[in-house]
Amino acid sequence: MYIAQAFNALHEWWRYLVGTVIIVIAVIIGQLPFTAAVFYQAYKNGDNIFGMDETKMMTLLEPNLNLFLMLLSFAIGLVGLLVVVKYLHKQSITSLTTSRKKIDWKRFWFIFFVWGIVSSGFVLVDYVMSPADYVYNFKLIPFLILCVIAIIFVPLQTSFEEYLFRGYLMQGLGVVFKNKWMPLITTSLVFGLLHIANPEVDKLGYVIMIYYIGTGLFLGIMTLMDEGMELSLGFHAANNLFTALLVTADWTAFQTHSILKDMSDPSEMALGEIFVPVFVVFPVLLFILSKIYKWTDWKEKLFGNIVEPEKEDAFVLDNANSNENEL
Repeated sequence: MYIAQAFNALHEWWRYLVGTVIIVIAVIIGQLPFTAAVFYQAYKNGDNIFGMDETKMMTLLEPNLNLFLMLLSFAIGLVGLLVVVKYLHKQSITSLTTSRKKIDWKRFWFIFFVWGIVSSGFVLVDYVMSPADYVYNFKLIPFLILCVIAIIFVPLQTSFEEYLFRGYLMQGLGVVFKNKWMPLITTSLVFGLLHIANPEVDKLGYVIMIYYIGTGLFLGIMTLMDEGMELSLGFHAANNLFTALLVTADWTAFQTHSILKDMSDPSEMALGEIFVPVFVVFPVLLFILSKIYKWTDWKEKLFGNIVEPEKEDAFVLDNANSNENEL
């Protein structure tokens, strides 16, 4: 039902192709300030930006400025996506977000706080068990500036990714392939592979892609089972926001004035830290959510076909609604 809502908007395949190109252009435009700032700082330092590894590049700018300029591209990308949805597809943001009559913010805030507490708990437990791996990084003024930037822009970044993958592309691929499993698998793979340029991949190896692709699959399953994106929006926002505020490291994409700094050698990270979230934590969370929201018919919702409404039926329904309005 969630994917099928795309049929109520302008949904020709070429619109999704054109729309994707426009969204990519918006993201590229949004990256220009960050690129210009990095080139300028490298020039001032006398560094050669070409051939510089990404970890070094991420340290050229002051962390708060670096974070702001990085997230700015996603914010502009989100604006581009919403413009495409409204004007190219004539679709409402509500129908892109959920199959419900209105966006269920209770779902968003529920998973936001649940995952925020759980993910923060994982960090604190690791800190208690391995205090030598961390240093206290808290500085009041930089941290307060970080809070303002993160609270405003991190949800914009995660919302862009969710609306692009679990929303726009999920519905677009569903329209093209007329099934649910192809959009689920494709968006999960693309979501994961787009993280391949992250500095974490260079430090941890390609095995980390299991986590990224697995996370995309988890978010996609939540969206299809719950017939809406509210849970994936809340989870993704909490995951990135609490991480940005709590812990940073020299080898991560987000280098911030967080409370703690992870000084451990990433090459020594146990495989369990990659596999446990994907194969244990996420399935348990899906099971709990399925009980809370009474999810049923998993096979149909994840692998079923999508049937386009008959134009004749749509015409009859439109006439009936028109007559009701006249009465």
